[in-house]
Amino acid sequence: MTGSEYSNPRTPEGEIWLDISRLLYRVFRGKITGIDRVEIAYAEQILNAVPAQARFVAYDYWRGSFRAMPQAQARALVREIGPAWRAGDMAGVSRRSLHGLLRSIFTAPALPRYRGGARPTYINVSNHPLHLVDRVGRMTARTGAVFIPLVHDLIPLELPEYVPPAWIEHHRSRLKTIAAHADGIISNSESTTQALRMHIPRLPVATIPLGVGTLMAPPAPAPTSPYFVMVGTIEPRKNHLLLLHIWRRLVHEYGIGAPDLHIIGRRGWENEQVVDILERCSDIAGHVHEHGMVADGELASTLAGARALLMPSFAEGYGLPVVESLAMGVPVICSDIGAHREIGKGVPEFLDPLDGPAWMRMIMDYATPQSEARAAQKTRLAGWRAPAWSEHMAAVLDFAARVEPRRPARQSTWSRMMLATNVSSTQAMKPASAVSAVASQRTG
Repeated sequence: MTGSEYSNPRTPEGEIWLDISRLLYRVFRGKITGIDRVEIAYAEQILNAVPAQARFVAYDYWRGSFRAMPQAQARALVREIGPAWRAGDMAGVSRRSLHGLLRSIFTAPALPRYRGGARPTYINVSNHPLHLVDRVGRMTARTGAVFIPLVHDLIPLELPEYVPPAWIEHHRSRLKTIAAHADGIISNSESTTQALRMHIPRLPVATIPLGVGTLMAPPAPAPTSPYFVMVGTIEPRKNHLLLLHIWRRLVHEYGIGAPDLHIIGRRGWENEQVVDILERCSDIAGHVHEHGMVADGELASTLAGARALLMPSFAEGYGLPVVESLAMGVPVICSDIGAHREIGKGVPEFLDPLDGPAWMRMIMDYATPQSEARAAQKTRLAGWRAPAWSEHMAAVLDFAARVEPRRPARQSTWSRMMLATNVSSTQAMKPASAVSAVASQRTG
C-alpha cells in the first residue's frame, strides 16, 4: 500500500511516541546526518499534526529500558534543533537544556504499562535501539504499543561489501526485531519496499516517500566559473572515487578551464583511496573542494549556483540529496538505479555508475553555458513536484491508525483487578433483574 491510497486520512486515538534516542546523541555531538534530518522532521511534524498526543521517548542504555522523556524539555529542544541546524548555529542550541535532557534519561520514568483504552503508537525513525530484540519486545508487550518503524534501506544485507562488517549483523538484528514485534512498516521508496518483502513478507508496508524541507539560499552573485556538487557521506557505495578520477582527467585535459567539484559530507568508512586522493593528489588541488558536514543554509547556497548535483551512488534507499536539489530547481546527474528513477520521475540524467567516459562527457556538457541537455532538464523540472513533509506525516499517521495490531494488548494484573472490582461494585448496586441482564449479555 502507498501513503496516497486513503481519501479520508485518520490519526491514531492514543498517544504517539517518537523515539529520539539517536537524535539526542547526535545533537549533543553537533553532527547531523541525513537520517537525523529525517528524525528532526518527524519530531517537528508530529508536534504540528497531533500536539496533544505527541510524546518523546528514548532508550536508557544504562538501565536497559525505554523511558518517557520530560515532555516540556523535549518539545523545547525539538523546536530549537531544526532552526539552529538550518541556520548553521548548533551552538545556539541551549547546552544547558540539552545536558539537562540527557541527564533526565537517568531519572525519567519507564514507559507506562497498558491499562486499557486507546493504545499508544511507538514510531522509530532512526532504528537506533532496534538491534535489541528482546528489549523492544518487552517494551511493546508491557505498554501495549503499536510498533511502526521506518526502514530506510537494506543495503547492509543486500550489498554487504559496502558497509563495515559489524553493521551486517547489527542490521540483521534490527530486521529480526521488526519481524518479531512490529505491527506495520513505513518504507521510503518502492525499491526499499520490494527488498523488505523478500525478508519480511507478511507485515503490512506503507510506501511513503520522504518529504522535502525548504532549503533557503541567501542571495548571492552568479558564480564566475562552473562547478558541480556531490552530497553524501564519503563511503564506498557513494562512488566518490569515480568523480575524483574524472576530475584528475579533466584537469589534465582542460587545465584551469576545468570546472570545480564541491564535496559535501563527512568522512565515513573504508574510504582510504578517496582520502588519499583528497589529501595528496596535487593535480586536483584548487579544483576539488572538500567541505565536510555543513548546515542546511550553506548546503543551499552551494547547490544554488551549481551546474548540477552529481550522485553516482551504487545503491540508495531513497536519495534525499536528489530530491532536495530538484526541489531547488537544480539539475541532477545521477546513477541509473531504482531509487533514483523512482524519485526523479524522468527528470535527471541517469548514467551507469561504472561508465566513467559517459559521466565525463555529461559533466563537460553541463559545464558549458549553452548546454542544451541542461536546458532540457530545466524544462522537465517545471513538471516535477516535491513531496511535502506535512503530506508524509499525514500518510504515516493514517497508516498507523488503520494498521491491525498483531497481538491483543495485555492489561496489567492491577488494571484487571481494578476493572473487576468496578464491575462487581456496579453490579452490587443494581437490582437483581439488571444483574441477570448483564450476565445474559456475557454468556449470550
